[in-house]
Amino acid sequence: MTVARAQLRAVEQQRVLAKRRYDVGEATITDVYESQSRHDLGRSQLVQALNDQEAKQAELERLVGPLPEPVAGLKADVTLPGPEPKDVNAWMGHARENNPQVRTQLAAVEVAEKEVSRNRAAHLPTLDFTAGYGNNYTSGSMTSPADIENRVKSGTIGLQLTIPIYQGGAVNSRVTEAIANRYKSRAELEAARRQAATQARQAYGGVTSGLSQVEALTSAVTSSLDSVNANKIGYRIGTRVNIDVLNAEQQLFAAQRDLAKARYDTILQGMRLKAAAGTLTEADVQGVNALLTNNAQQETPAVPAMPAAAGMKQPRTSIQ
Repeated sequence: MTVARAQLRAVEQQRVLAKRRYDVGEATITDVYESQSRHDLGRSQLVQALNDQEAKQAELERLVGPLPEPVAGLKADVTLPGPEPKDVNAWMGHARENNPQVRTQLAAVEVAEKEVSRNRAAHLPTLDFTAGYGNNYTSGSMTSPADIENRVKSGTIGLQLTIPIYQGGAVNSRVTEAIANRYKSRAELEAARRQAATQARQAYGGVTSGLSQVEALTSAVTSSLDSVNANKIGYRIGTRVNIDVLNAEQQLFAAQRDLAKARYDTILQGMRLKAAAGTLTEADVQGVNALLTNNAQQETPAVPAMPAAAGMKQPRTSIQ
């Protein structure tokens, strides 16, 4: 959204200047139409950016609760951290053993092993220790009114041996089922390990390629800014036309937008890499938080204003 606002401001400058140059006979009506077209397109892109931001903030608020105002963004001069260690095989190895899904499946395999042993134990004899105690008291009845009291106390203790002979195949069926479940759990464990390793490989590639992309786009933004300056000077002295300036500005803002996206994507891929390896901690989240600032508007370089032609005042800008 920041890039969309900056783009609209720059196009508005170019539109006002083209109109004034046309009024004094230094530009054609084509320049005015081109500037107006880019201005309308910029307004449309800003509306779309605002809608996208609103939708994403609503989704974020659903996950974490009320959001602070303003929402922090990345610092302009931040250096993005790379993966440590810089070895994709090491990350994949961690993921195959420490990924949360892998750990869950490991526990499931252990449970399946215990179930096999438990069901097989149904074939074995069992020896139980038994004990009992009783107290009985009687004091006569209606037919025998004699006042004769009887008090009886009894206690038993012993061992009970149970030898299972045949239960219609129920025990064998439960053992077979437990063994099948054990094979299933082992297969799911291997699938979870492969999936975790794949996620770690993809996230590692996302971080490394993202860092390279950020470096390339940073250079592209600098070059595009120089191109905008050169085209604006050329437009003032008559060697460039209005469309050249508009195209140079469009290229600059596209590079700035891609750079901002690449920076955020690289950080997210770094978080996904640690999550896949099972090493993501609160300290990692705090480290990312340290890269943010509430003054995120400054992360988009300002575009120089158009130099005024001789005898003309610098046009004022407004966003409609």
